[in-house]
Amino acid sequence: MAIQDEHPAHGSQAEEKKNVHTEETSELVSAKDRTFKAPESNAFGQSFRDYDIESERQKGVEEFYRLQHINQTYDFVKKMREHYKKLDKAEMSIWKCCELLNEVVDDSDPDLDEPQIQHLLQTAEAIRKDYPNEDWLHLTALIHDLGKILHLPQFGELPQWAVVGDTFPVGCAFDEKNVHHKYFKENPDSKNPAYNTKDGVYSKGCGLDNVLMSWGHDDYMYMVAKENGTTLPSPGLFIIRYHSFYPLHKEGAYTHLMSEEDFENLKWLHIFNKYDLYSKSKVLVDVEKVKPYYQSLIDKYFPAKLKW
Repeated sequence: MAIQDEHPAHGSQAEEKKNVHTEETSELVSAKDRTFKAPESNAFGQSFRDYDIESERQKGVEEFYRLQHINQTYDFVKKMREHYKKLDKAEMSIWKCCELLNEVVDDSDPDLDEPQIQHLLQTAEAIRKDYPNEDWLHLTALIHDLGKILHLPQFGELPQWAVVGDTFPVGCAFDEKNVHHKYFKENPDSKNPAYNTKDGVYSKGCGLDNVLMSWGHDDYMYMVAKENGTTLPSPGLFIIRYHSFYPLHKEGAYTHLMSEEDFENLKWLHIFNKYDLYSKSKVLVDVEKVKPYYQSLIDKYFPAKLKW
């Protein structure tokens, strides 16, 4: 499962590692003849993740981030993790959860307004074409957003700012690379000396496993997968837990908190992100046609029913 990465490494050897890995990654992509090409615009004819363009949808997205940045505090995250780790909301299969996700539209996403199950399948199918032998990655793509069921009544009907959107660490200073960073000034943690320094309650290189992330669907689905005994490999779980951590994997923020294992797993997240972001389309996937394949992967890596 080893793969080289063109993104900068950490520490004093970062530039050296970058130079070595760039050429190797380029050769890997070429050798496998990737077919996926990122489109130039999203489903609305605009640039992907453009948070500055004027539109009614963008106004709603900015309001979403205002609420998220104000309310996602260290204490709030601890409270949510304590509540949801009980996994007492439901018992159901992975595929049943995929179907439930049809009821959710992500208000934080400026690129798509289709039901979430279509995004899952679009991402999974694009990866499947380019990485046919990495079945764990196909399944990871299918399930990476299932935690968005937190927005549904049965699972607490949490507000969207506690379910979706970019994630970021709490318990340390809010990096300026976070989108709409200006709204963090109203977050009480920004005035708390225990939480408003670069390291905050953490230490350099402590590893992301030891860092509390803003609460949402990423951490919830990671929790569900781990507690139900999934056999997905470490990179798959890393992708599930940190795929919305754009300040890290897009902007390079917070790397001082990462461990060596985190940097290895980040290589796969960088690959996954291209498909997660750019496969969003108005061209819908035939769900019944692809269901048997994905059901076989679910059976391979998960129990028949999971606690949620």
